[in-house]
Amino acid sequence: MKKKELDMENPFIYGMATFGKWFTDREDDANRLSSNFLYGINTILISPRRWGKTSLVLKVAKRISNKNLKIVNFDIFSCRSAEDFYRLFAKEIIRQTSNKWDEWSENVRRFLSALSPTISFGNDPINDFSVSFNVSDKSLINEEVLNLPFKIARKKRIRIVVCIDEFQQIMEFPDHKNFQKQLRSAWQLQAQNVSYCLYGSKKHLMYALFSKQSMPFYKFGDVFFLQKISVEHWIPYIQQRFEETGKFISAELANKICETVENHSSYVQQLSWLVWTRTEKITTENDFNDAKTDLLNQNSILFQNYMEGLTALQLNFLQAIANGIYDRFSRNEIIAKYKLGTSANISRVKKSLEKKEIIDIEPKMVTFNDPVFRIWFKKSISMI
Repeated sequence: MKKKELDMENPFIYGMATFGKWFTDREDDANRLSSNFLYGINTILISPRRWGKTSLVLKVAKRISNKNLKIVNFDIFSCRSAEDFYRLFAKEIIRQTSNKWDEWSENVRRFLSALSPTISFGNDPINDFSVSFNVSDKSLINEEVLNLPFKIARKKRIRIVVCIDEFQQIMEFPDHKNFQKQLRSAWQLQAQNVSYCLYGSKKHLMYALFSKQSMPFYKFGDVFFLQKISVEHWIPYIQQRFEETGKFISAELANKICETVENHSSYVQQLSWLVWTRTEKITTENDFNDAKTDLLNQNSILFQNYMEGLTALQLNFLQAIANGIYDRFSRNEIIAKYKLGTSANISRVKKSLEKKEIIDIEPKMVTFNDPVFRIWFKKSISMI
């Protein structure tokens, strides 16, 4: 990369939440989420990983937050138990509803006094602290912590929206169904002051949490599945980012980027970046092909990890999908061609691969979760 390019602003961002000029389209989604936040509607937001859920939530939070509406956002992926959840929940509610860091200790003691709390500061006291509770009564911890945003909202005469990323993680907690009942029991009584946005990337778990009548969170709020950004929005975005840095890419090649990665948000940004770095002034077909090869190479170790531990039957099933078979796997000719065994085998394989987040199961279609893995897999299988 030339020195002149090193001085430029990065035209594409991937692997992290996007914002500002790097955030494209999703206006309808942003308007819907904004309305839910403003009017206190609980929201369940579901999509595969790296489709832009976090970016959307952050965009809406920045757009509508004000002195009367606080939006708290945190990720519970690292939580392994209800106790982990309570500590993180309390910390983030306190931290993100206080204007000054020196209020943290005061607010912990004011709102959680019944739990004899201890607050500990890390290496960066302005941003890093933790809360622990010195009581053994779990029911008291549950009641005090889960009602914390409600107490703060009433005391400060504000409304709070609590946004929790990777919410499906609670399905991994011990006695998770009872924990769900406790959450729902507390949160459903806070509607006038507090609402919740619960979002996650493991679609089958999120669906189980919110769409099954037997589960405590059934009909908890507005459920919507985030869709991919359409190619009609991606093409002008890609061309504009090239143009702003003194380069040109045709609509045809911009479209080819989108088609290659099936409009997957993070991959569109990544492949566009790889094409951009190879472009002198005008993008060529060779620039695109080299960038696509680089994209596959950059992800090859990750994809090899996907393959580890897969059975022959699972690999056969993936090969069928890679070759364009998306449904009706129990047909005799498909079972024979791909050595899938029996219909019962197919059902077990689908569930196993879905749990591993390798495939996505729609009512009438089964596809790869990762479009670049599909390309890599098909190429790898053809070489065996």
